[in-house]
Amino acid sequence: MSRASASIKAYDKLFQAAGWFTTMVGLFVLLVLFIDIFMDGYKRLSLDFLTSYPSRKPEQAGIFSAWVGTVWIMITTAMIAIPLGICSGIHLEEYARKNKLTDFIEINIANLAGVPSVIYGILGLGLFVRFMDLKRSVLAGALTLTLLILPVIIITTREALKAVPFSIREAAYALGATRWQTVRFQVLPAALGNIMTGIILALSRAIGETAPLITLGALTYIPFLPKNPISVSDQAPYVHVSAQGFLDPFTVLPIQIFNWVSRPQKGFLIDAAAGIMVLLLITLCMNGIAIYLRHKFQRRW
Repeated sequence: MSRASASIKAYDKLFQAAGWFTTMVGLFVLLVLFIDIFMDGYKRLSLDFLTSYPSRKPEQAGIFSAWVGTVWIMITTAMIAIPLGICSGIHLEEYARKNKLTDFIEINIANLAGVPSVIYGILGLGLFVRFMDLKRSVLAGALTLTLLILPVIIITTREALKAVPFSIREAAYALGATRWQTVRFQVLPAALGNIMTGIILALSRAIGETAPLITLGALTYIPFLPKNPISVSDQAPYVHVSAQGFLDPFTVLPIQIFNWVSRPQKGFLIDAAAGIMVLLLITLCMNGIAIYLRHKFQRRW
């Protein structure tokens, strides 16, 4: 074995050891933080805590409106951002001509992915709350978070489509398929696993964002829930569909936790720790569903 190859192998082992070390340090810090939060908040976790509204008394405070608002916001954001982001990525990668305009658009999308979230909050306040007169509603918050995560989904979609071998497209064209048939039935299914990874990262970022929603004017104390979009009654028509819930005020778990942490009473710090655990659980459930769907599509295609 030559001295050069031995040196390369030594560098490879050193880099591998450094990678494992930094990974273990990060996991250790995360574990310590989680244990600290768990020791503070596990006594407060109960069904009453999950089904009670916020209160001025820490022992009576709950997160019912906060976690329901979080679910509302995330579902609405996903319904808007995922199809819009995937369609935009498909257009830019498969249909748009490569010219100065598309280069300009691509550069700006990449730059928007690194813009601080508070800037999107200011944009949402001016565009959705004031100009479009959506007020401080669930829809305004979801649209603001959509702007926040849309560049990530678009970039991830484009990179996933690029990773699909061009021979698949050539084979589909050779069999007489149109461009849309090739994208729909060959390219997109093959790239869907990597696209789901980007969606997981984007939604995980959105669920923990506080700055844009505070800038938007989301409330910290709400003793009610957004109106259910589907309700059932005993009189015809038996099923009622309403979009009023998307226009109702809201709060989310990060804002409720921020409000509790800013208070001087120790009981609210315990409530905040319990709220963080619930937020982590919601995040893990959402990520788990997305990971399951990703692996399902990967096994299928």
